[in-house]
Amino acid sequence: MITRVLEESIRNKLGQDKAIVIMGARQVGKTTLLQHLFEGEEGILWLNGDEQDTRALFENISATRLKYIFGNNKTVIIDEAQRIEDIGIRLKLITDQLQDIQLVATGSSSFDLANKINEPLTGRKWEYKMYPLSFEEMVNHHGLMDEKRLLPHRLVYGYYPDVVNHPGSEVEILKQLSDSYLYKDILDWEHIKKADKIVKLLQALAFQVGSEVSYNELGQLCDLDPKTVERYVILLEQSYIIFRLGSFSRNLRNELKSSRKIYFYDNGIRNAVIANFALAETRPDIGALFENFIVSERMKFLHYHHLWYNTWFWRTTAMQEIDFIEEGNGQLTAYEFKWNPKRIAKVPKTFTNNYPNATFKVITRDNVEEFLL
Repeated sequence: MITRVLEESIRNKLGQDKAIVIMGARQVGKTTLLQHLFEGEEGILWLNGDEQDTRALFENISATRLKYIFGNNKTVIIDEAQRIEDIGIRLKLITDQLQDIQLVATGSSSFDLANKINEPLTGRKWEYKMYPLSFEEMVNHHGLMDEKRLLPHRLVYGYYPDVVNHPGSEVEILKQLSDSYLYKDILDWEHIKKADKIVKLLQALAFQVGSEVSYNELGQLCDLDPKTVERYVILLEQSYIIFRLGSFSRNLRNELKSSRKIYFYDNGIRNAVIANFALAETRPDIGALFENFIVSERMKFLHYHHLWYNTWFWRTTAMQEIDFIEEGNGQLTAYEFKWNPKRIAKVPKTFTNNYPNATFKVITRDNVEEFLL
């Protein structure tokens, strides 16, 4: 079994009289992680919010009835808790009234679960985000050399656990995942009967990975108005499928101030929505694939290790650009990403002139470990 980075953190928080909430897209391994954490233990009640009888169970529930339902179980795990109406109030009831219960809830859509638990569970929860497998986790599993050799494969098929654990079946698994399953909550809550618009938007975003995106242009491509595009982007982000990266600006006249790039949390999903699983080495979009991989893996690393950095890209009206910028502990660091180690990357003079104390680094397939470990 591949050990997840979050496992130790969550284990250390058990028994501290707080709920544990694990957020992440479907099929990233939340349930598997919990099964491993509680393996061999007794007194555990598993509930699944995707099941109608579980949702019905929590309708008009009281603390007295919950005591009877939970019985002698000391741990209650609610999978896909975002599917339960007013889940925040339900979790607060359990945490406040049944203090001898260790409550664990997982959710694949933060727009429902998180929005409704933030206020009710303030100070009563430990919250974690979980992503598909990471470069770091795979290095820990079978070593740095093997994982670097597999980089071209990861750029195409990504890191979903089912994909990694079933070599040879990657395309079939990714097609099933990307066929509305990952965003089923959006379809339900937004009352979207057909996934066509969501798919078109994801396809447009996939083709623009590494480039600035315009909601107006996306709307024209997908036959949606810009406000609807923005709402769908936010929902997809809150479902942990994509994420936005804003532009860095310290109010210089020629810096872009309100632009954004959008990346996929997983390369395999990105390639699945455009049905392109060609070998990485043969692809004209290899640069975009590498950039998406590097940025998403860096986001995982920062989150898992509790590193509070601000992150951006940088671009001017004269089209000078830097792929990625981080600011942490008072230090500004600029990064360029090049799949080909022989490609020369130079920091724009406009940037160095205005930010002389910033550090500049180039990340290629040869030194990814410097950035991701």
